[in-house]
Amino acid sequence: MSLVYLIQRGATGIDEIGAYLDGLSPDHRLYETRQLGGAAQARLYELAAASPPITLEHFVPQETPSLREVIHDGKNTLPVFTTFQKRFCRPADGDGRVFGYNEGVTRSLLGPGFFVAHPTAGNPEWERRGAVVVDYYMVPDGEVAPSWPRVVPNSQGLQVLVYHQTRDFMRRVSKHVSIGAAYKGEKQLGAYFVLCRAG
Repeated sequence: MSLVYLIQRGATGIDEIGAYLDGLSPDHRLYETRQLGGAAQARLYELAAASPPITLEHFVPQETPSLREVIHDGKNTLPVFTTFQKRFCRPADGDGRVFGYNEGVTRSLLGPGFFVAHPTAGNPEWERRGAVVVDYYMVPDGEVAPSWPRVVPNSQGLQVLVYHQTRDFMRRVSKHVSIGAAYKGEKQLGAYFVLCRAG
């Protein structure tokens, strides 16, 4: 049994995939998500449409203090630099959003790619894509986790090529795992990524 097998097997539903991932150790869960290529991630995003709506608490659990970093290890469908991290924290005002940025080998070249994650409720088209959007049109407007780099807009430097005018729409896979689809403006890019929360 493996995550790839479950995704590729036609009869598998998202509940079975979620239960499988929830039953794994953190290291094994991360290993399984790291095996997913582009076709498997695209299929997982489709299957996750039937999952319960993802919440901000998936990215920063409710018991986590404000401004404490929560790391999600990612695997994307790009040709190179496929592993990365999205790091999240709840702002001090705790007003129904979370702050975040991208950490990985490309940060020194492309920049941190700051974003604000917020619910899509109230926008029917966005709701169909996922219940939470990682929104690069927005950057943190308040204090962030102490260890994070300086907040810069996504219109600055080479990160304009990757993050500027981009949004990622997120769906729940399991207690620790989510799947996202990238959009530039309102156009889907055909790029996906899977996230696995540490712990």
